[in-house]
Amino acid sequence: MRKLLKIQQKLLPDLLEVLAKRYRILQYIRLMQPIGRRSLSSSLNISERVLRSEVTFLKEQGLVHIASAGMYVTDEGETLFEELELVMKELLGLQELEAKLEQQLGVKEVLIVPGNSDEFSWVKKELGRACIAKMKEALKPRDVVAVMGGTTLAAVAEMMMPDSRMANVTFVPARGGLGEKVENQANTISATMAGKAGAQYKLLHVPDQLSEEAYASLIAEPGVRTILESIKSACMVIHGIGEASTMALRRGSDRDFLEKIERENAVAEAFGYYFDKTGHVIHKQRTIGLQLDELGEEKLVISVAGGASKAEAISAYMKYRPSDVLITDEGAAKRLLALHDAK
Repeated sequence: MRKLLKIQQKLLPDLLEVLAKRYRILQYIRLMQPIGRRSLSSSLNISERVLRSEVTFLKEQGLVHIASAGMYVTDEGETLFEELELVMKELLGLQELEAKLEQQLGVKEVLIVPGNSDEFSWVKKELGRACIAKMKEALKPRDVVAVMGGTTLAAVAEMMMPDSRMANVTFVPARGGLGEKVENQANTISATMAGKAGAQYKLLHVPDQLSEEAYASLIAEPGVRTILESIKSACMVIHGIGEASTMALRRGSDRDFLEKIERENAVAEAFGYYFDKTGHVIHKQRTIGLQLDELGEEKLVISVAGGASKAEAISAYMKYRPSDVLITDEGAAKRLLALHDAK
């Protein structure tokens, strides 16, 4: 396959460009269906005239159906898309990029989806789709899955589909609430995943940040202690990686703390820990839920983060604790390699 692609790149470079363009059109329709042509044109940054021609071709091939509500991918289009995925990873150089990042970051497995979520919001859905596929591959009956919050994890939850094999799996929030939008909180995300999968779930009704006194009081409550035991028993943990300043603002941190993380060059946040570029912990927030030092070898830890702007944060976190699986996008992956080469 690789040899054939190299020959085509030499002799028919235009053919591969057209293939990549039609693949991305199918990919976006599949994620956002039903979708209108104008919205599709805007989202992919393709003129309506060019897109009209491409969509007409896909319709004539039986890959796309056009209805009054918008465009859909047909069953034939779905089958073709799935067959194309590995070919496109090879064509776009993503498999080679995955291998390089595994070595660079010390991560057991890196999965890269095409695109840059900084530029296209739909790429987060591709991150979500890849994460769900990896979860289903690894999960067993009666497993417990601990889920963090955030916009990326909300996109993961959105891509969950019903699966009878997950009926006895339990989803739990890995932390309390940050006081942010309810749809981005760990409670909501774990309940959404469970609801869409047809699985079980438990909720943790406590704030994420607590004083020492409040923390000691809450964890003594039988109901809270029971859910915390479930969270710590999780065999799979799914989390995002945030930019330090963004996460500090989301937590409603005061000016002194914001100045502290800027002064100490914090670039990443995960599990309430703030890291500088070298992966050194500069601050640990008192949080209720799963702690970073509780991620033992018995847990499969999946990190999901994309966008070129997240590269520095991903790099910093992985220097502290490489995950078992990193699911990221093309934009972040290329930026991560550039950061490494710049050293």
